[in-house]
Amino acid sequence: MADRLKGKTAIVFGAGSSGPGWGNGKAAAVAYAREGARVACVDLVAAAAEETATIIAGEGGTAIATAADVTDLWSIEDAVASTIAAFGRIDILHNNVGVTHMGGPVELTEDQFSAAIDLNLGPIYRTAKAVLPHMIDRGGGAIVNISSIAAIRWTGYPYFAYSATKAAVNQATVALAMQYARQGIRANCIMPGLMDTPLIYKQISGQYASVEDMVAARNAAVPVGRMGTAWDIANAAVFLASDEAQFITGVCLPVDGGQSCAMSEFR
Repeated sequence: MADRLKGKTAIVFGAGSSGPGWGNGKAAAVAYAREGARVACVDLVAAAAEETATIIAGEGGTAIATAADVTDLWSIEDAVASTIAAFGRIDILHNNVGVTHMGGPVELTEDQFSAAIDLNLGPIYRTAKAVLPHMIDRGGGAIVNISSIAAIRWTGYPYFAYSATKAAVNQATVALAMQYARQGIRANCIMPGLMDTPLIYKQISGQYASVEDMVAARNAAVPVGRMGTAWDIANAAVFLASDEAQFITGVCLPVDGGQSCAMSEFR
């Protein structure tokens, strides 16, 4: 299909990649553009946002790049204002920022726990605060939040704060969906399973003896026999943001190769 998002504008927070290759936010931004949306690529790292916007422009799409800190409401409001100034509207809000800190309550510092709340849950509140008034005025919109299957099950990693904050993202999404349903605003979240993206080589690989061991173990843990890719998440995001999903709201969708259905580690 093509042009499923023609005439719409998407703002993607976390649109850059944390390393070479395709992260979930970068792929989602490009996927939105390939379906006809104009895209505001927002990232803490200006060069990462620019890279994604350049890819979109190179494919004939329309995009702008903006640097913003999702822990700062003013910074988010500035990115939203820039998007509206450039495109006149925001139809899709996509949140893709998150961080893992390994450890349970005993190992985690107060600063690490606070940072997890600020980076994993805080942007859901701050971006909604900045974008919702515009969506309400326009009579509708779609919100896509990226959560994790760690929100609903043990994934084998000792990241207490990540699991707790992603569970909060799920329920925050449901709360948004219910509160604003009569105003034409839909909110859904995607729960990625074990994904093969640049982020895992920075934040997860230290849990294994080697990168090769990590890849093999993560592939083996998924019922379909492989990790997912950023495009698996991007394709789900396009669907949820499109009018094809106009009767879907308040859903937390696993995109995980069946892992959330498995009773234990799959072998």
